[in-house]
Amino acid sequence: MAGGVLADAGTSKRAHLYEYKITNYFIFSCIVGALGGSLFGYDLGVSGGVTSMDDFLKEFFPDVYERKHAHLTETDYCKYDDQILTLFTSSLYFAALISTFGASSLTKNKGRRASIIVGSISFFMGAVLNASAVNISMLIIGRILLGFGIGFGNQAVPLYLSEMAPAKVRGAVNQLFQLTTCLGILIASLINYGTEKIHPWGWRLSLGLAVVPAIVMFLGGLFCPETPNSLVEMGRMEEARTVLEKIRGTRNVDAEYEDLVEASIEAQAIKNPFQNLLKRKNRPQFIIGAIAIPAFQQLTGNNSILFYAPVIFQTVGFGNDAALYSSVITNVALVLATLISMGFVDKFGRRAFFLEAGAEMIFCMIATAIVLALAFGGGKQLSYGVSIFLVIVIFLFVLAYGRSWGPLGWLVPSELFPLEIRSAAQSVVVCVNMIFTALVAQLFLMSLCHLKYGIFLLFGGLIFIMSCFVFFFLPETKQVPIEEIYLLFEKHWFWKKIVGDGSERSNGIV
Repeated sequence: MAGGVLADAGTSKRAHLYEYKITNYFIFSCIVGALGGSLFGYDLGVSGGVTSMDDFLKEFFPDVYERKHAHLTETDYCKYDDQILTLFTSSLYFAALISTFGASSLTKNKGRRASIIVGSISFFMGAVLNASAVNISMLIIGRILLGFGIGFGNQAVPLYLSEMAPAKVRGAVNQLFQLTTCLGILIASLINYGTEKIHPWGWRLSLGLAVVPAIVMFLGGLFCPETPNSLVEMGRMEEARTVLEKIRGTRNVDAEYEDLVEASIEAQAIKNPFQNLLKRKNRPQFIIGAIAIPAFQQLTGNNSILFYAPVIFQTVGFGNDAALYSSVITNVALVLATLISMGFVDKFGRRAFFLEAGAEMIFCMIATAIVLALAFGGGKQLSYGVSIFLVIVIFLFVLAYGRSWGPLGWLVPSELFPLEIRSAAQSVVVCVNMIFTALVAQLFLMSLCHLKYGIFLLFGGLIFIMSCFVFFFLPETKQVPIEEIYLLFEKHWFWKKIVGDGSERSNGIV
């Protein structure tokens, strides 16, 4: 079914006339644009390590520090169950949720680059405030500024990459965002491993070094070109064609340029893009791309592992150094997985990665729950062999997530929406993603305390539901031009009942 849809979509209109070369100008633009992911990744990686450092806990959370070093069986799963401590992590994502709506307006009216630049400035300010914090209020305010930065960056960067990329390599290019996110996480973990030994201010260095990706992203944003789609959307037609010729490496861009102009004319007729998200012709994209996939990405449980990897490993019996070292191993898996996904997602497709990796993730969650149920709790500590097995299982889980729900959770939504509602849709994507990111960050340690090993069975069950959703409702989008994605839903066995067969669109009925 999906293959037939792809063939029809790929040969309709003017897509077969598109020409491109991979130019140095294009490569530079995409690498700099993707650096927005490093902000997100660095924060994901650094917060869990900092919240497990003794110096940080003694200064801001002395009660948690005492529980961490207690040897009471009732604290086996509950050492870090403190809602203010988790608010230190989750407040960033609540702030990102709020800021994404302002980012949508800026991205649409001033371009993708404007949001990237604003995001880097806010992130820089938050990093400085966190590094110099002397009380919890300064920590939380700093995290909120970081969240504003991430809200703007996550809103603009996936759009930027999808719009700059030729359709045939869009999957790999868009995943540069995930790759820089993963590299940011890995670098943060390595920094935490080193700063944990610097007493008593090592945690300040970990938090303060977030200014580095912010500065790089700001400078890059000044020199990157705006996307042709965005320039057309803003009415700068000649500049749009010039940029399109430069990033495609050819002057034969008539077909692609004409499609962009047509899409822009349709977009100009849309006065309220948020209302248009709910129109019948856009409902499949809205349900899949703006609601289901962003929510499911967080409900896999992977970001719980990324947020709290050192905390989790310490909770189940690893020492300080072992916990940080183990979290570095899992983050290496994330980088490797992203490289695998970049290399093969445009060959094998999005659905294949979702389904294959989903089965592996379910197995890993069940295995983790069984190990903890049999070998941990009630005062028991994990043996060396069991600990190694647990690290391997979590490594495999992260490897599976990193080539499926991690990168595809951003790639697929960025592909689905037509130009006239793309910026508004991306705001909803980021909004839903941040709602569930914040909820998972805020509730995970409490859930771990109360559900114990059962939390991993819960995640396994949720991944099974997600995989069924992908199997039945997600059409394959690989190598389909963004402006022709709607054709997939007009031919899909379920969604065509909602959007019709295309006759409504041609008659102006939406």
